[in-house]
Amino acid sequence: MQRENDAPPPPSPVPSGRLYSIGHSNQELPQLVALLLKAEVTAVADVRSSPYSRRLPQFNREALELELKGNGIAYIFLGDLLGGRPCDRELYDADGRVDYERVRKTVAFRHGLERLLGGLDDHRIAMLCSEDDPLDCHRGLMISPAAKQQGVSSLHLRKDGSAETMEAMERRLLDETGGTARRDGPLFAALWTEEDDRAALAEAYRAMNRRKGFRLEME
Repeated sequence: MQRENDAPPPPSPVPSGRLYSIGHSNQELPQLVALLLKAEVTAVADVRSSPYSRRLPQFNREALELELKGNGIAYIFLGDLLGGRPCDRELYDADGRVDYERVRKTVAFRHGLERLLGGLDDHRIAMLCSEDDPLDCHRGLMISPAAKQQGVSSLHLRKDGSAETMEAMERRLLDETGGTARRDGPLFAALWTEEDDRAALAEAYRAMNRRKGFRLEME
């Protein structure tokens, strides 16, 4: 137990590398690799629950890993720990929609996040999933906010060559879920606090989770 006169423990060190996110979308594999090389990414963390695509086989795990390694980019699969389609039915709501907040509380997710952030000591890492827009994907709605709580803000690479900060993504999240209107409304603006900001953002993440999260085919 910490005594009254004891100095508080030092904060956990923030990893030195940069954390990116990217979705392969429907682009060609060389285009994706070019975006990663432009951002000087040195490792890709594949966070797809199933790293395969019938429609886009160039992004199947083996083909992707081979192409990345040929361009000097390491590959690691973390979809078993950080994927957005977990096997445990307890991580889904009554409608069969995955609940990102429940997932983030699991031992597996915490272990996966620790591995992801720990890799930043040696690499510039890009989380990879399928959707181009991070607001359509669990990497933006589940993993990135968890990393932010650990002091690491993601930079979201888009297939058009642009990059979106966490701050910009969260502003867009609030806009799309109506959170900005509540915060900036004439009745609340003068009374709004930082705690209100955090609560509005948390609710915005929940609202988008309900829209975009994977849903089981209910029997």
